[in-house]
Amino acid sequence: MSRQRARKPGPGPWRRLRRPLLWLALAGVLALAGWLAWLDARITSQFEGRRWDQPAQVFAEPVELYTGLPLRIEPFVELLGAQGYREADGSAPRPGFWWREGNSVRLVTRPFRFPDGEQPALAAQVDFTRAGVGRIRDLEGRELPLLRLDPMRIGSIFPAHGEDRIVLAPDEVPELLEEALIAVEDRRFRSHPGIDPEGIGRALVVNLRAGEVRQGGSTLTQQLVKSYFLDSRQTLGRKVTEAFMAMLLERRFDKDDILTAYVNEVYMGQDGPRAIHGFGLASAFYFGKPLAELDPVEIATLVTIVRGPSYYNPWRHPQRVLERRDLVLSLLAGQGVLEPERAERGAQRPLGLRSADTQATGAGFQPAFLGLVRRQLQQDYRDSDLDSAGLVVLTTMDPLAQRRAQAAVSQGVAELRRRGAATAELQGAAVVTRPATGEVLAVVGGAEAGFDGFNRALDAHRPIGSLVKPAVYLAALESGRYHLASTLQDLPVEVTLENGDTWAPTNFDEQPRGPVSLLRGLAESLNLATVNLGLALGPEVVAAQLAGLSGEPPPPAYPSLLLGSVEYPPLVVAQFYGAIAAGGFRAPLRAVRAVLDPAGQPLSRYPVDIAAVADPAAIVQLQHAMLQVFERGTARSVAGRLAGQAYAGKTGTSGDFRDSWFAGFGRDTLAVAWVGRDDNAPTGLTGAGGALPIWADIMTGLGAQAFVPARADGLVEVEIDYASGLLARSSCADTVFVPVPQGVELYAMRDCAPDAQDLGERGLEWLRRLFRDGP
Repeated sequence: MSRQRARKPGPGPWRRLRRPLLWLALAGVLALAGWLAWLDARITSQFEGRRWDQPAQVFAEPVELYTGLPLRIEPFVELLGAQGYREADGSAPRPGFWWREGNSVRLVTRPFRFPDGEQPALAAQVDFTRAGVGRIRDLEGRELPLLRLDPMRIGSIFPAHGEDRIVLAPDEVPELLEEALIAVEDRRFRSHPGIDPEGIGRALVVNLRAGEVRQGGSTLTQQLVKSYFLDSRQTLGRKVTEAFMAMLLERRFDKDDILTAYVNEVYMGQDGPRAIHGFGLASAFYFGKPLAELDPVEIATLVTIVRGPSYYNPWRHPQRVLERRDLVLSLLAGQGVLEPERAERGAQRPLGLRSADTQATGAGFQPAFLGLVRRQLQQDYRDSDLDSAGLVVLTTMDPLAQRRAQAAVSQGVAELRRRGAATAELQGAAVVTRPATGEVLAVVGGAEAGFDGFNRALDAHRPIGSLVKPAVYLAALESGRYHLASTLQDLPVEVTLENGDTWAPTNFDEQPRGPVSLLRGLAESLNLATVNLGLALGPEVVAAQLAGLSGEPPPPAYPSLLLGSVEYPPLVVAQFYGAIAAGGFRAPLRAVRAVLDPAGQPLSRYPVDIAAVADPAAIVQLQHAMLQVFERGTARSVAGRLAGQAYAGKTGTSGDFRDSWFAGFGRDTLAVAWVGRDDNAPTGLTGAGGALPIWADIMTGLGAQAFVPARADGLVEVEIDYASGLLARSSCADTVFVPVPQGVELYAMRDCAPDAQDLGERGLEWLRRLFRDGP
């Protein structure tokens, strides 16, 4: 009988899997190590490269006060509010506060580093009269020849579109803010390694007892990681990543750097499409003043908002924010950060946010003007310099002009929208400049204040309609063949185009006027007179004239150019009309006055660069004709709104009533207003019915001075019949005094000729011409 040898039992299933599991675990460890190494490298490079990046800070033109300045006390107080100055509350005067005593305003300016040196805070008193500033002195009674306020910050140039922030250095972060954040958000911040299990457990207990979220489990470091590196998804994997990144960040950087980065980076709310990041910008956004000027109660409000900027939106949920703020004050008192008595007094105060009026008119952040600044800076600076080099950009923006222009566009468009469904989608834009220097004072990109989107002032290329006509008439006056008393034929005309089509323009009312004076042709915007004149000159001559005035390439010289088929945005129209307002000298429009490095040293200046582009005598004649647009022409409907001031300008209406324009100027101020729809649909509005009232509100709101044309060599003044251009007397005709070139042939109106005494110094040569009968 054979024996069978017993078999040894084979390896069990766990023994068979042990080696693969070991290899799998090793692979997992290596993968985890590699992932952590990648996270570490990412954190180090991104955090080190960004935490002290200083985007270029952009400031408006500083307000300068001097004796005789035509600025009344009410607009000055309004301006102080727009710049974040607060009315004193009885406490000791400090920078950023003002108080009124009768017709005087006392204030303490904020320090600022200007190109000509550091300006410290200064206490001063400004006395006002009915005419404006009467006297300026310091609080010890010494006369001050000039008082310059710190300029308003209007934004920063940050790499991410729709983001903005004010980056603070460690020594610029208030100690109370740091202590409040640690006390309320992360008590063990100074000791934990980036995550705090004990804090998570404590927050859970507190929230369960309260029945609401009163404490969060995330550390400040985790919140910083979430803002810096991660998206807003709430998943387990993301929370694990957040925890590891927080620990790695704490391993690489010290607590003070992390806390300062948190103060600069954390999300604090939304201003339309602009995301508010950091406590520096949040202070300006919610309170209208620098972070350094906040008191403990206002700091407690910001610490409330950081918990959930949407949930604790102080404008939408003020009671909710008040209750949470008072809880924060109580926590600060309980932990010894704030005196109990001060916390109790603070709990009795309202939120003290910047006014709704300031918010609605877009004071402070000005995306439309910033768009122009960015474009001009990019001609001289790299994006990396603008994003991170800490530059200070001083601009030409006049805060009061920007405020008035935005209010005029917003209110004017709102009024037009109320007229019916046809204008429900209406939009508007405006540009305000100083023609002599080319300085841009205001840019309004749309009817909604502070809207950071399509900038119609810069990018809405629309047909300018009759705004082109001054270029046609200027070309005629420069030719030497025409003057303001010349006769034009306002009669039907047909032009055969290159494709064989026939172009037959008509007047607005489809009624030809027959023979008219050149003056009347422009003042009443007569299409037929203008087209006949332009065809006699040649459309290519008009195209060249337009290029010289605007600084743009010559447009195609089609006959339709004579009625404004060329498309320009409001900014280019402002350049075009600025050359006319400045006497034939074109100063390229500029929004940047100077750029300073972080130490306050000028890097570059943008001087005035003026070019002569038109004959001064022809310009003077053109200006006289544009004055008549208000007296007898298409803008006479607003004469009663202009407080007796004489301005020069022109209406513009594009085909099918799609665009409504007005451009006009006083002695030192030019404004362009546009109204239309983004989809280019008809609005039913003429230039006089849409843009003109908005323009008038801008000019009167700014107190723009009346326009008086200069004198030019070779011109003499004569009295002519407005309609025909014939020499006449006011006793028997509708006459107007106009300048004409000396020596031109003039004709007198039959039985209405002025006598020799009426001519005065104009001489016997004119007397001989009086007896020539008109045609």
